[in-house]
Amino acid sequence: MCGLSGEINFDGRAADAGALQRMTDALSPRGPDGSGVVLRGPVGLGHRRLKIIDLSEKAQQPMVDADLGLTVAFNGCIYNYPELREELQALGHRFFSHGDTEVILKAWAQWGDRCVDRFMGMFVFVIHERDTGRVVIARDRFGIKPLYMAAQGKRLRFASSLPALVKAGDVDTSIDPIALHHYMSFHAVVPPPRTILKGVTKFPPATIRVYEPDGAFKDRLYWSPPHARGPGDAQTSFEDWRDQVLDSLRIAVKRRMVADVPVGVLLSGGVDSSLIVGLLAELGQHELMTFSVGFEAANGEKGDEFVYSDLIAKHYGTRHHQIFVPHDRLMEALPGTIAAMSEPMVSYDNVGFYLLSQEVSKHIKVVQSGQGADEVFAGYHWYPPMQGANDATETYSKAFFDRSHATLATQLNPRWLADHDASRALVEAHFARPGAETPVDKALRLDSQVMLVDDPVKRVDNMTMAWGLEARVPFLDHELVELAARIPPEHKLAHGGKGVLKEAARKVIPAEVIDRPKGYFPVPALKHIEGPYLEMARDALTSRAAKERGLFQDAWLDRLFADPKAHITPLRGSELWQVALLEMWLQTHGL
Repeated sequence: MCGLSGEINFDGRAADAGALQRMTDALSPRGPDGSGVVLRGPVGLGHRRLKIIDLSEKAQQPMVDADLGLTVAFNGCIYNYPELREELQALGHRFFSHGDTEVILKAWAQWGDRCVDRFMGMFVFVIHERDTGRVVIARDRFGIKPLYMAAQGKRLRFASSLPALVKAGDVDTSIDPIALHHYMSFHAVVPPPRTILKGVTKFPPATIRVYEPDGAFKDRLYWSPPHARGPGDAQTSFEDWRDQVLDSLRIAVKRRMVADVPVGVLLSGGVDSSLIVGLLAELGQHELMTFSVGFEAANGEKGDEFVYSDLIAKHYGTRHHQIFVPHDRLMEALPGTIAAMSEPMVSYDNVGFYLLSQEVSKHIKVVQSGQGADEVFAGYHWYPPMQGANDATETYSKAFFDRSHATLATQLNPRWLADHDASRALVEAHFARPGAETPVDKALRLDSQVMLVDDPVKRVDNMTMAWGLEARVPFLDHELVELAARIPPEHKLAHGGKGVLKEAARKVIPAEVIDRPKGYFPVPALKHIEGPYLEMARDALTSRAAKERGLFQDAWLDRLFADPKAHITPLRGSELWQVALLEMWLQTHGL
């Protein structure tokens, strides 16, 4: 896993070497093991490398294949690259390296834009064709790997992080009111192509795009599984679904062990990460390194789930690392956490993953993590009310949204308020698309294809890559997700949510981890803001920069400062932390 950057000029001008180098340098935490820049007239590609597969310099990037006339910059991992390499060799391709990067080049040469249909993994790659001048960009099915873009006239720049893109200069950094609406209402999820900045967009997941030398391009959405039952699915029993899920997850976990370095696990103590550890033990993994993080209690709320992570670590004899974070270390880590965010992300998990990744990176370079199971197997509390809902959009909005459009109008200053309920309209449009049979299916499709990409997945990528750590997410194996999308909602909603997954887990891990209240990543100090955290929020929101920006109504901010604990969102978040985080992010990145 790495970081990439680039510039394309569609008017024939030479790529700006200085801008490319600034973007590439800004990505150094994502790839501490090497760097490179290749300039080919109007196209320039930059790369920072984290060595995971083929540790030799033969796999350095950007990678140039002179015989094929192709140059690639790639971020991610193609888990099935050994099988694809054998197939391509049988077709006559000769390889000079031993990793997955060169497989992408040969696969493009052999199969064109259909190569992405064969890739199992997480990726963003950019290929420049020497002979045609075309540029190809592709992103994995779940957007696990990021790509930000900024267009200015006939010039296009892109990078693995938004701050790196801004470092190149000449970017419109004004706030996008529609994106602000999503941030404030859709629980800080800003779906592509938008970002919080008007001048920066995101390349969409599950998409491959081919640019012609004049800037014209064509997109192909190469993956969008139906959330519906196929022929014969209605006759499949709960037990059969359970067994199919377990078999598919076994394959997904095994796939994500491909590496030339050790692979560990982020062990929260919940069902999902515990199941990954259990399946790796089944595969014969010994001396597996596992890592957990917990925080000091606040306002009577416990800040760790060590009792469950310790139970799993002891049960499987893992080399377990338990990281406890007192208040003073949490305060010290917040500036770095905010700086590591490509976009403002309000979830408290960020600082947990940031500190956990810092510790993990001292030991290993790759981990598996349990993100995605809730969005794929219906683990959240807003799914049961969707069952049989007459108005799916209304039911979902009431359960998930942080606030209504009417309430937002009392909190944002008028010039920053979108002229319509943009977040509700987004959900309404997504629910209206064909391919999801029931309201539960609609919610799961939205969450797995939109919310997941720009909340949990982005959070894990940003915080792990801040420390040069690669995180792999087996619950987002696309074959597993295709299977889960076909399972009837009632099987997923059973047993308080994730029923079919919990019953699969029961065949692998101790029941104590399964039959417990659903946990989450608690950081009580950021929910019950007081003391130095309150002062940090107040300082940010009353600063000169915040006053000049004027996003929020003063009367509302005064109410938040007076009693932060009284203003908690439906998803148990602090309203004050949400707005303070946005302002701190803007100030941190000089925006």
